[in-house]
Amino acid sequence: MRVKPTRLLRAAAGLTFGLLTLGGTQGAAQDSCKAINDAQDKVITTPTHIYTTMTSASNSADKHTTEIIYMGGATYVKVRGRWTRSAMTTQQVIKREEENRKASKSSCQYLRDEIVNGEAATVYSAHSDRADMGIKSDGEIWISKSKGLPLKDELDITSDGIKNHHSARYEYANVQAPPIG
Repeated sequence: MRVKPTRLLRAAAGLTFGLLTLGGTQGAAQDSCKAINDAQDKVITTPTHIYTTMTSASNSADKHTTEIIYMGGATYVKVRGRWTRSAMTTQQVIKREEENRKASKSSCQYLRDEIVNGEAATVYSAHSDRADMGIKSDGEIWISKSKGLPLKDELDITSDGIKNHHSARYEYANVQAPPIG
């Protein structure tokens, strides 16, 4: 099964950094996801270059890569080798994340500590269900102990009955606005 370009762009925009529906609703679930939610909020306002790969669960040859850069209040997305500047500002992305959190039922759990590219990280499991959009996600995210920013994530996301695997890695050094076009 091939992923349509519009679906891919929607996924890239929605996956601001790989955690499409992650967020807490109330009480214990919200508290269990606090570290991840804080990392989400921070990455959107930090110069960041995110490299993502989406693979169809039904066809591993159906693989798509996307890059996202957050910098200077702008969001840039690279799909099929072409950079575009998103019409969404970082403030709009933050607002969308808040809306996703309110509309999702989520739970997170500390798993272990690991080293990622020489940096100490805490690994969390994350589960989220956004019933109104038919989206569920399960996966793991590695958050830097020193910076509170995500270093990588691995998620299985089911949307409209279609399951995909998303992998992302995050870089924070030497982030620059890309050439558009």
